[in-house]
Amino acid sequence: MTRCPVIPVLVIQDLSLARPIAQALVAGGLTTLEVTLRTDCAIEAIKEMSKVEGAHVGAGTVLNGDDLARAVDAGSQFIVSPGLTQEVATAAQRHDVPLLPGVANAGDIMRGLDLGLSRFKFFPAMANGGLPALKALAAVFGKVRFCPTGGITEGNAAEWLAHPAVSCVGGSWLTAGNFDADAVESRARQAAALANCA
Repeated sequence: MTRCPVIPVLVIQDLSLARPIAQALVAGGLTTLEVTLRTDCAIEAIKEMSKVEGAHVGAGTVLNGDDLARAVDAGSQFIVSPGLTQEVATAAQRHDVPLLPGVANAGDIMRGLDLGLSRFKFFPAMANGGLPALKALAAVFGKVRFCPTGGITEGNAAEWLAHPAVSCVGGSWLTAGNFDADAVESRARQAAALANCA
């Protein structure tokens, strides 16, 4: 969560574009890439993107332990889930892989804390009350850090990142529309400039 201010949330439909997309994002300064398991080629896309020098590739939309195991076998270096379940948390511990589970309310966060977690995806961020809701949660859970996703855009990312409880944001705008390497690299540079990337 501290490598870059923006984690591109990637839905890869065409496997041939996996490496070029990763290369463009890394060239633009965004090295942490989330490949969602929403397409038939997602696992292969993780393998291809992991070959790109400097890319730190993880799997998103991980719904169960089987998804997690397949993602780790493909080379995923971290796991993102839309929600928090005992099964996914246990699988992440078993595979010794960082987990960023989705939370929407105080109860979710408390269950995560019980599991030893303190870093969460706030999802869907805008539908769950936006920044005011996150501020309210952060006031109660002072040591928790968030990665909001769902409705985060180029236009509002900086506002979210300005809150001290927000370590990074996730967004799909970086590769929106038809893939164009120069456009993706340019958007990545603008996103990376929101904070220092390591």
